Amino acid sequence: MTAAPAWAGRLREVGPGAALCLVIAGLSIALRDATGIAALNPVVLALVAGVALGAVLGRPAALRPGIAFTVRPLLRAAIVLLGLQVTLGQLAALGPGALLLAVAVVGLTLPFTIWLGARLGVEPALAQLIGAGTAICGASAIVAANQVARGRDEDVAYALAAITLCGTAALLLFPVLAELMGLGPRAYGLWAGAAIHEVVQAVGAAAAGGPEASQSGTVMKLARVFLLAPAVLALGWWVTRGGAGEVSAPVPWFAFGFLALVVLGSTGLLPGEAAELSRAVVPLMLAASVAALGISTDLRALRRRGARPLLLGVASSVFITVLALAGVALVG
Repeated sequence: MTAAPAWAGRLREVGPGAALCLVIAGLSIALRDATGIAALNPVVLALVAGVALGAVLGRPAALRPGIAFTVRPLLRAAIVLLGLQVTLGQLAALGPGALLLAVAVVGLTLPFTIWLGARLGVEPALAQLIGAGTAICGASAIVAANQVARGRDEDVAYALAAITLCGTAALLLFPVLAELMGLGPRAYGLWAGAAIHEVVQAVGAAAAGGPEASQSGTVMKLARVFLLAPAVLALGWWVTRGGAGEVSAPVPWFAFGFLALVVLGSTGLLPGEAAELSRAVVPLMLAASVAALGISTDLRALRRRGARPLLLGVASSVFITVLALAGVALVG
């Protein structure tokens, strides 16, 4: 009798848990699509569903290998594929001033949040995740940064909740504030793209300013997404050498994969369908990974974090908002 191949045994091992997480992700995306509410983030829906399911079912042994697979390899593959959604041509179209603004908001907001978190008594890993989510691109940045920050599942869940709350508030407030300040369409779009957390939140807020604002806001946000890989590499260095030398963080090879796909996608060698496939598949993979984190989250540990991390998220959001507005005024 022929023995089953190794991959078949591995599939049987990870299949149940991974399938459960993918089903949660698919239902979360379907709910967002059915309601038509673009700001209803499937990643957050998947997190809530995962936490609820984990509280009811616990973490059965049969599901654990698949959950671990979804949290690590599947997530890293999603971050790599995200590189297909950004091209070097899009970034160049912004102009040097706007590109410098994107670098500034990421390069200053992340260390500011880590610094303020230490002042507020927030655990370093949680502060790093909140900083990454605020500075770069919300949920995607949080789950990517945790590959080097090595926070607990409760840290990821708290950071996702805080960033979602702050980003949703920005989505609602930015159009009102722009009208009060008399910002032009391009300036408003750059401000929204440079300051708001999630891609869908930034694009949605920018679209309220009309086509020109939508275009500038979308590309500015993509510039921040491009900086995901350099920021994770820098954060990995910080974890190992900048302030926590006793902690060993893995080399984030997925960040190099992300950059490689940005370059490859910019050459025009890949068909346009590749980017479209990435836009369809990456949200599913990210939502599945976060669902797995939710299942593994201990609600009691989450409650013990208290209100200080939320205060940190609000302060970090105010910081990037003011910094981005000042930068837009300088860029013109």
